[in-house]
Amino acid sequence: MEGIINVNKPSGITSFDVVRRLRRCLHERKIGHTGTLDPLATGVLVVCVGRATRLVEDIEGYEKIYTAGFELGYRTDTYDVEGKVLDKVDEFNVSKDDLKVALEKFTGEIDQVPPMYSALKVDGKKLYELARQGIEIERKSRKVTISFIEILEFDGRKGKIRCKVSKGTYIRSLINDLGETLGTFATMISLVREEVGTSNIEKAYTLDSIEEMCNSGDSSFISSVEEFFDYPKITLTGDKNLVLFRNGHTVRFTAENGRYRVYDIEGKFLGLCNVSNNLLKGYKYF
Repeated sequence: MEGIINVNKPSGITSFDVVRRLRRCLHERKIGHTGTLDPLATGVLVVCVGRATRLVEDIEGYEKIYTAGFELGYRTDTYDVEGKVLDKVDEFNVSKDDLKVALEKFTGEIDQVPPMYSALKVDGKKLYELARQGIEIERKSRKVTISFIEILEFDGRKGKIRCKVSKGTYIRSLINDLGETLGTFATMISLVREEVGTSNIEKAYTLDSIEEMCNSGDSSFISSVEEFFDYPKITLTGDKNLVLFRNGHTVRFTAENGRYRVYDIEGKFLGLCNVSNNLLKGYKYF
């Protein structure tokens, strides 16, 4: 079995727990997710199966939309409600207008420092492994892009925001930094990933529903690579061009610049390609 699954991850389990359950259900070892969700978080976790795992890095790069709940007045070591409280204040005064002005500072390309409790590696060690030992090290800031942030609700202490962000953005760090900008502390109390590229939560499958479908022989929860990457189709003709394409060489092909799905004259799906200045080059092959 191969393809891509839009999973609606429940709270309380890790992203690898999702992969583990799918391996048992699908009887397939080659499975990988395309962007970690913390145990607290719920929502879209795109999972690749079989040969589709070679597309993990492509999907990881997609923009994502999150809805995040937060509470002002305290800060934890993990930047979320599951961590140990480090700082707390009882009195602060933040209006919705204050919140709106502060959020404007985080729109566009910003520098963000990843949290210690993250899977990023430094000198071969994951940051969260060091954090659990009580070790905190200096982390370099990274450029991330936040396309938009909107306030869904706010009562002066608790609130909820919705944002669209680039790869590598930590919503926990965003909320922690927001607290500092507001002159207090802030902690993430909930997180829902609504979208990854074109995969959205409305069309995501729960693990229970996937297991039920598996047991009944229904595999409609898994999309083929062709279905998932809804690029325009092109047909490559001529033995020489097919050989060049399959061997990773450039092929002369007149088409608008962009990404395409490539087929042979018999309609067989060959892979994905980029076309630039009428030169076609594959980047994923099937």
